Amino acid sequence: MKKDNENNLRYKEDEAMAAPDETIGSGEGKDKKPSLKSEILSWIQVIVAAFVLAFLLNTFVIANSTVPTGSMKDTIMEHDRVIGSRLSYTFGDPERGDIAIFEFGWICNRCNVAMGEGEAPETCPYCGQEITRPKTLYYVKRVIGLPGDKIEIRKADESEYVTAAEVTEVPPGSLDNVDPSAKLVTAAVYVNGERLEEDYIKEPMLYMGDQTFEVPEGCYFMLGDNRNNSEDARFWNDPYISKDKMIAKVLFRYWPGIKWLDD
Repeated sequence: MKKDNENNLRYKEDEAMAAPDETIGSGEGKDKKPSLKSEILSWIQVIVAAFVLAFLLNTFVIANSTVPTGSMKDTIMEHDRVIGSRLSYTFGDPERGDIAIFEFGWICNRCNVAMGEGEAPETCPYCGQEITRPKTLYYVKRVIGLPGDKIEIRKADESEYVTAAEVTEVPPGSLDNVDPSAKLVTAAVYVNGERLEEDYIKEPMLYMGDQTFEVPEGCYFMLGDNRNNSEDARFWNDPYISKDKMIAKVLFRYWPGIKWLDD
């Protein structure tokens, strides 16, 4: 009789171990639904974390920019959106051929004119109002000259010419009175005496006179790929961009469509 009781007890223990746990998620042990307040707090935390992450990425890792002009045609077109790496210039130096985003000047917070070179003055020369919170003006150009380089822009070979009809990328009206069949002299860029091969420029660069630039230490010389219609270092009061103004190396265009630019 005792043995039967022991066997019966062992059977009930085995049965209890094999039985599914029916109490989980039911009865008094059932989890309570989160309150509306806790749900709202949870979503706020997610949103704040997303904003903080985006801020950190945009401040220290990437530069997300829209290119407003055609000075880099056909490499980058007007209104293209590009991504640049801030880390490239945080842990390294710009290299010749890089497409770079850099600080160029200021934008008046009153009239929003974006052609100020250097530091913002107290009064905007365009609208005449006091500049209280100037915005930073960023440019996108190609690195041509490195610290210590001698950059010369002079006539290309005599055989290298274009007709006026072949030149499409010039400021409006600049060739209006020129015969379309007229031969125009072209120019080339020389770095430390050697001609720079530039297969990325949109069309041959027109000759506008000899120019020589000696790049100071810690600075860079920048030109646009759309050489005949680009407001670049050839025309600036100060033709050199210091390393601390170099923000990011452009890696790719993401709109419209993906185009890698870090070749």
